[in-house]
Amino acid sequence: MTSHMRAFCAATLASLALLACADNHQTPPTPGSVLFTHVRIPDLTDPSGKTLLDASILVEGDRITAVETGDGAARLEAQRTIDATGMTALPGLYDMHVHLWDEPELAAYLSYGVTTVRNMSGMPFHLEWAEQIKAGERTGPRLLTTGPILNSHGPNEQINHQIVETADEARAAVRQQKDWGYKDLKVYSNLTREAYDAILDEASTLGLTISGHPPEGRRDPGIPQERPFNIAFEEILDDGFLTLEHSESIVWHGLYDSHDPEPARVLARAIAASGTAVTPTLLAYHNLLRVAETSGEAARRPEVELLNPVIMQQEQAGVEFWAQQPADAMTIHDRFLGSFTQMMQEEGVLLVAGSDAGIFINIPGLSLLEEIQLLARAGLTPLEALQTASYNPALLLDEADQRGQIARGYIADLVLYACDPLTDLTCLEKPAGVMAQCVWHDAARLEALKAIARQHDADRTMSLVFPALEAQGVDLSVLAQ
Repeated sequence: MTSHMRAFCAATLASLALLACADNHQTPPTPGSVLFTHVRIPDLTDPSGKTLLDASILVEGDRITAVETGDGAARLEAQRTIDATGMTALPGLYDMHVHLWDEPELAAYLSYGVTTVRNMSGMPFHLEWAEQIKAGERTGPRLLTTGPILNSHGPNEQINHQIVETADEARAAVRQQKDWGYKDLKVYSNLTREAYDAILDEASTLGLTISGHPPEGRRDPGIPQERPFNIAFEEILDDGFLTLEHSESIVWHGLYDSHDPEPARVLARAIAASGTAVTPTLLAYHNLLRVAETSGEAARRPEVELLNPVIMQQEQAGVEFWAQQPADAMTIHDRFLGSFTQMMQEEGVLLVAGSDAGIFINIPGLSLLEEIQLLARAGLTPLEALQTASYNPALLLDEADQRGQIARGYIADLVLYACDPLTDLTCLEKPAGVMAQCVWHDAARLEALKAIARQHDADRTMSLVFPALEAQGVDLSVLAQ
């Protein structure tokens, strides 16, 4: 282990020890080397389902330094050995679409085996947290983030959006986000053509990537049933998005919400040909359906305690609205979103799993595991569904030689399950242990992390979020109205 990695792991352990003291749950420091023995390791890159049986994984610092079976496994030694008989090891999971508001949510993600999250509505404190986690000064999953959401006035405008109408405003916002330290921009549905074109040009000049909803332009009367969108969906496929978000948004913009399979197949092929990755977030719409089907009861299940109460208060009107909607038509649309996602998989679109966690009733950590199950329900094989939260994001982020697999030389983010997720995806909901940031979290520690995730503080949340909104030009007086 290098001196840098020793310092990193020591800082991580100090951070975790402070956190453990805060909740009176003492966690012994994880030694410098850990050996997992007698474990099953599926190869998530191999369509044939190749699996190592009775294998051993040696972790030193932040790296996997050996994966062996037979005599090779017997020769491995470490400062700590964990008997993983009957268990399956998977690489730590990616959630490629979350909304992160406060510190307890970091614990929630780790407790469910999510070791990388991509925050899709950036604020300055996210950049600070990302660096602290990277340095081992804060416990949590690796944090990636876009900048603040770029949008124009319109029906999908929200309080946390950075509103730009003109080319000059758009260019200034992109430069500002670059200066703040963001590398990936997020665009939204109502962007005017003038603002959108300027964002594309300025981002290209500054070397920034773009992700988000497909921009539609202004939502004039009659759009889309009587007249086309101001910005055609097909145009966006030439614009080099890192990811397009939401099958629901693609079906709305690209198919005008039609369920006709023939144009849907043509659209899936066009997305594949463009090389654009898609984050389906099937759970985002499915949870609307859940609320409708249960007349709102789905918003009161126990795991909702992991959601930020400040955000839940803001979402209450939406929950009440969807609780009153008829579920029949929504069920049909929900199934079609799954069918279209399966078409994209069949046509070769790179799908990456995202849960939209942190808003509505999308629970941090758990929602990703539900998303993986929905992808399998849509028609992906269990292996393909798991790839969307492991190997595929690593490919997208150009880090497949470091992450997304359990192999020698890879980052030691891994999760143990007392089951085989390839035969039962529901068992993802109960990890037996998580290795991340040089720390082994056993089952007891995972429960302690869930307890930490319930320790909300509205004042702390507002002290983080409100200054960030003000910095991006939001008039906070509207919150008091």
